[in-house]
Amino acid sequence: MASWNEFAEAAPRIAAIFSRRHAATGNLCMLGTLRSDGFPRISPVEPRFFEDQLWIAGMPNTTKFRDLARDPRFCLHTATVDTDVKEGDAKLWGVVDDVQDKALHQRFAQALFDETGFDIRGQEFDHCYRADLTGGSAVEVGDGHMDITIWKPGEPEHVVRKH
Repeated sequence: MASWNEFAEAAPRIAAIFSRRHAATGNLCMLGTLRSDGFPRISPVEPRFFEDQLWIAGMPNTTKFRDLARDPRFCLHTATVDTDVKEGDAKLWGVVDDVQDKALHQRFAQALFDETGFDIRGQEFDHCYRADLTGGSAVEVGDGHMDITIWKPGEPEHVVRKH
């Protein structure tokens, strides 16, 4: 597993595409979790980069966070609205770790307020999930081909070109 910084160092192409698409959609991504009956669930989420990590935080008492509390595996996909994928798209896989550190929560809340004006300072966090990455991929389309970049821990990212 890799932290965001470790991932970005090992898979710079995927990290750049993920970061670019994440920013372009106002931080919106789609989170895949596993429901209690084993079926997948897709939910919108706004993951944040904070203290060199990728965090999946949000409104308390949601089904997506109950899913993660029960089974920490996830897939995170940049929101795609362009069927031609001209700007690329990226997916990350991993597991979350629920970090229960009140000082970190308050630093996160202050950073969120400083960046967005959204104020959750002073609130208690039910969950604060740090993403530990186990894989990633990205797609870029151009000049009659599609490049699929793939990364797994311990391996360099590699590109598969489809014509």
